[in-house]
Amino acid sequence: MVRMSFLYWFVPWEFSPTVIVCCTVAALLYLRGMRRRPPGAWRQLSFWTGLLLIYVALHSYLDYYAEREFFIHRIQHLVLHHIGPFLIALSAPGPVLRAGLPLHWRTRYLARLQATRAWRMTADVLFNPWIASVLFFGIIYVWLWPSIHFVAMLDWRLYRVMNWSVTIDGLMFWWLVLDRRPCPPARLAPGVRVLVSLGVAVPQILIGALVTFARHDLYPIYDLCGRAFPSISSMTSQMIGGLILWVPSAMMSVIAALLALRSWMSLSQRGRLPRRVERLSR
Repeated sequence: MVRMSFLYWFVPWEFSPTVIVCCTVAALLYLRGMRRRPPGAWRQLSFWTGLLLIYVALHSYLDYYAEREFFIHRIQHLVLHHIGPFLIALSAPGPVLRAGLPLHWRTRYLARLQATRAWRMTADVLFNPWIASVLFFGIIYVWLWPSIHFVAMLDWRLYRVMNWSVTIDGLMFWWLVLDRRPCPPARLAPGVRVLVSLGVAVPQILIGALVTFARHDLYPIYDLCGRAFPSISSMTSQMIGGLILWVPSAMMSVIAALLALRSWMSLSQRGRLPRRVERLSR
């Protein structure tokens, strides 16, 4: 009985072939790549934990409660935008996933795609530190804007766009910030990674405080849909959701900054920084 109730949480509230295909492809590529380029145990644990968390947040019964309780919705997005992508990026899965591709796919398709002007221009825009930072906290602002949030929670298509957009944005941002390589080939210099990590914390704290201390119900859609926990008032749910947006999100940025600082120091000690940057870091 206990086993059935536990597995019940993994039953999808709304079946999504897209989630299954994406998670399955990522898992198969990683398993295949592990045979060619086996990563360390902690990196494997980090990747599989992050992938599992994203799957559960997108494709389990948690989604039912996220549609009917604001603070559960914020937990869902904390996993999709922060914790899950953070763990995957921390595992540095790029080489493993690349090794999981068949050789002719890597040489014929992937290499050609990366050499195209469109690919380089898109990457230069999306991985620009200013643009990446604005997108990271801006996407939270957009989906939490009361009128937009109201429509997104009613339209299942827009609801899925919302969840996928925060997931993809989280993967891009944390991949950029948690890259432990010197620049180049990394997109950002080690010091910039520290600044970017801390910079995005301020807007998240601000919007979290605004939601937490709001004096009226910003999201009445949850009353219209029927709350999952009627004993919790709308204002209490909103306050808890604001705190989730405020404290854990900001802490994730601080942790990322500390990891980026550690990477910077490690690169400096191993002499893998450009001379000018290395002198500045001492």
